[in-house]
Amino acid sequence: MIRLNLTAKPEWLDLAPGLRLLVGPLTTALMVSARADAIVEALPLDASQEDLALAMAKAVARRAVLDWEGVGDDAGNIVPVTPEGIDALLEIWPVFEAFQTSYVARGLILDAEKNASAPSPTGLSAGATDTARPAPDPAPTAPQD
Repeated sequence: MIRLNLTAKPEWLDLAPGLRLLVGPLTTALMVSARADAIVEALPLDASQEDLALAMAKAVARRAVLDWEGVGDDAGNIVPVTPEGIDALLEIWPVFEAFQTSYVARGLILDAEKNASAPSPTGLSAGATDTARPAPDPAPTAPQD
């Protein structure tokens, strides 16, 4: 079952001890905008899955992150949210993984759940496997008129 969040209120994501991000809802508009991001669009056709994942995560984060706590510069001074700061934050591997898992993956899980069919490589159900035992022989019934 898909649970609709009709409030569309931002929420805090705890990504690491002392680090959390205030993000807007992961909407279709946000994902479509991220896919059309200039950096994502500029990737070469033969870009690796890793490069694409990082570029897409940064594009999503630049659109979704509204505020943060626990992000500072080299001297420990709190820094404001900026596109460059978001990109730098996602260059930190555990932060990238946590963002992917706790924010981006929610949308991808819903996308994957929308098609629960087994693969059909020949156009038939060749990729599907039986999941139920065969039905027993039917019980005899009275003759029909």
